[in-house]
Amino acid sequence: MKIIILGAGQVGGTLAEHLANEQNDITVVDTDGEKLRLLQDRLDIGIVTGGASHPNTLLKAGAQDADMLIAVTNSDEINMMACQVAYTLFNTPTKISRVRSPQYLAHQEQLFSRDHIPVDVIIGPEQLVTKNIQQLIANPGALQVLDFAEGRVQLVAVKAYSDGPIVGQALREIRKHMPKVDTRVAAIFRQDRPIIPEGDTVVEAGDEVFFIAARENIRAVMSELRKVDKPYKRVMIAGGGNIGATLAWNLEGLYQVKIIEQSYDRCRVLSERLKHALVLNGSATDPQLLVEENIEGIDVFCALTNNDESNIMMSMLAKRHGAKKVITLITNPAYADLVGEEIDIAISPQLITIGSLLTHVRRGDISNVHSLRRGAAEAIEVTAHGDAHSSRVVGRRLDEIKLPDGVTIGAIVRGEEVLIAHSDVVVATDDHVILFLVDRATIKAVEKLFAVGFGFFS
Repeated sequence: MKIIILGAGQVGGTLAEHLANEQNDITVVDTDGEKLRLLQDRLDIGIVTGGASHPNTLLKAGAQDADMLIAVTNSDEINMMACQVAYTLFNTPTKISRVRSPQYLAHQEQLFSRDHIPVDVIIGPEQLVTKNIQQLIANPGALQVLDFAEGRVQLVAVKAYSDGPIVGQALREIRKHMPKVDTRVAAIFRQDRPIIPEGDTVVEAGDEVFFIAARENIRAVMSELRKVDKPYKRVMIAGGGNIGATLAWNLEGLYQVKIIEQSYDRCRVLSERLKHALVLNGSATDPQLLVEENIEGIDVFCALTNNDESNIMMSMLAKRHGAKKVITLITNPAYADLVGEEIDIAISPQLITIGSLLTHVRRGDISNVHSLRRGAAEAIEVTAHGDAHSSRVVGRRLDEIKLPDGVTIGAIVRGEEVLIAHSDVVVATDDHVILFLVDRATIKAVEKLFAVGFGFFS
């Protein structure tokens, strides 16, 4: 596939790396020539220096025969204009734009169409990050919570603790503990090494366990792997920007919410918008303010400013002064590797955004892609098409399907029914199959496995 990526920032650069490694024809456009050259030194891609929305720049990038344009510059307006130019002058088939401003997103349905602003897919990073954090707050103790099949199935990552009933036992014991709850462990990471789980695999304390289950069974499964945290009641948010404000708005009817913002003018805007949350003018890097606002009674502290260093410092302060759980927004991947035990969960907006972008780039009928473990692994939802003659998966039992190494099937969603993956389950046409890939390099083999052809016989 020939893809033009506009913007060589962290999202554009990481996306280029993902797609170039999957043998796509990638060209990256940016005004910063040095940034482009550094990217080209690492990747087999084309580069063009110039304004992302300028017709001549897009022509140099090959827009006349590109399959897709992905606009992820730092400017909403440039992204939207680039899509308009690509549509009007080059008839580019698929145009994806990152749009951050809630002012545009509030009118998304009216603005973005072929008759107005011709953007086929809108990616709103702030919305994606906010949803991600809400899922973590709704599922105390989870490291990651991912929705599939419109939320009917969830993939959850937790750290196993010695007080969990199943820890120290084989995975097959889970069914004995919970005869009425069906689940499947999709992968285990032990000291950063992936383990493909079998029935006799023993869970050890400290393991990062990814399991899949119907939404209503998530809490029961978590209780087998660790002592389940009590439901959260009190949330403190540091940073009143788009993400912090939206999170406070979404949570204030369910939790006791405090939001700390340094700008007095922004505090006035927040206090007018929020009905129940308490808005505080100040900095969460001030230990006295944290103590005065009863930080030791806070269940979840969320550091969501646009400054990584501030987020890390205030998170460490909050944790040391008694906050039970700390969630920290970190955009620089180098920092994410450095954070210690004091930060419970580091949120990467780039990886969350890239997962959403990959949903629209992958070949085949893929409706969800989630990037895991800082981009090393993936979880995907793909629809099975064809029949027993034209498909390698339809009409076959799961134990008859030759999966690539490091790939496991976690569940199948058939209409409203959730089928946890067991060896005797047979894949049917239009099933939504949820897979876990411990190495995203296997995505091409997975796409080939689900491709429909003529006369496929095992």
